[in-house]
Amino acid sequence: MDNNTEELKHRMRGKVGNRCQVGGIELAVLDNGPAKGSRIAWIDTGAGLRYKVLLDRGMDIAEAFYQQHSLAWMSHSGPVNPQPMSDRGIDWLRTFGGGLMTTCGLCHVGGPEDDGFGSRGLHGRISNTPAELVQVDQPDPLMGKMDFCLIGEIFESQVFGPHLLLRRKISGTLGNPSLRVEDEVINRGNTQAPHMLLYHLNLGWPLLDEGAEIVWSGHWHARDQDPNNRIFNPSNNFKACPAPRADHAGSGEDVAFIDVAADRSGRCFTGVHNPRLGFALQIAFQKKQLPWLINWQHWGTNEYVMALEPGTNPPIGQAKAREEGTLIFLEPGESRSYRLDFEVLHEPAAIEILTKWNSI
Repeated sequence: MDNNTEELKHRMRGKVGNRCQVGGIELAVLDNGPAKGSRIAWIDTGAGLRYKVLLDRGMDIAEAFYQQHSLAWMSHSGPVNPQPMSDRGIDWLRTFGGGLMTTCGLCHVGGPEDDGFGSRGLHGRISNTPAELVQVDQPDPLMGKMDFCLIGEIFESQVFGPHLLLRRKISGTLGNPSLRVEDEVINRGNTQAPHMLLYHLNLGWPLLDEGAEIVWSGHWHARDQDPNNRIFNPSNNFKACPAPRADHAGSGEDVAFIDVAADRSGRCFTGVHNPRLGFALQIAFQKKQLPWLINWQHWGTNEYVMALEPGTNPPIGQAKAREEGTLIFLEPGESRSYRLDFEVLHEPAAIEILTKWNSI
């Protein structure tokens, strides 16, 4: 338990009898709009960070706030009910609400494609699959218990396979402006199954704004391989958030594929620092689990978004990954584990350590 949590325990001692005064998990069902009837969980860390988990959308994370400031970009539609048949062509875009985290996979990450192994739509099916909630562990500050978590299972399956199970745990500690996502992907079938996974982390205003700095390090190239790409070229500062761009109207976008750098322990760091707001959002993950980072920039008017996307592969699709020999195959009973750590940094020393990654 870190100093922030210990300080919170000390300040509240003898003054709080109900955990709801401090934070925790609130389960609810939306009653209006395109997500009417969907199950959600609002999680409050008691440290300024709060976020909404979409239980019926693969336990992805929609809105997220630190104090009064939004961290995540939300699409025009926002959260919508799951649409299991959206894995055709680019129909995935009709259900893409943005949010702090949208999961792509579990068998395919990339554009629509057809080959001898099947037909696959944009970014796969998992984010349009409801979770079975198997555990809700609330904090109990009165008893000194400050940790909390949600655990759910999302099954991506069809007759004759593949049968992949995503077991997801979202956790935190009262007093810490942080959250952790721990995933285990298990092949529950009796044959080998292809596997690709990418976390679409969508950040927006006011965390993103002119003067904010995007942080990542590694060898990169523009997705289109054009050395004169309008954003990802050596003469442009593509880690500085710009004003809205007219050339990003409609489907305008630019993307970099990054062979992300890691520290001596194998950890990779990315995020955004906004000096005007006085804090940074840091995201950490293990290189051996997620060796790639994608930087999607779409600075359209009223569609102002930048995504940082750790993944097992770039979003090149199952067919290309198979051709390159980089497609992961899980044997029956085999599993792979992944972890993302989100943390809001407000101490100058911690922010300086994060931003130094841009000089590595």
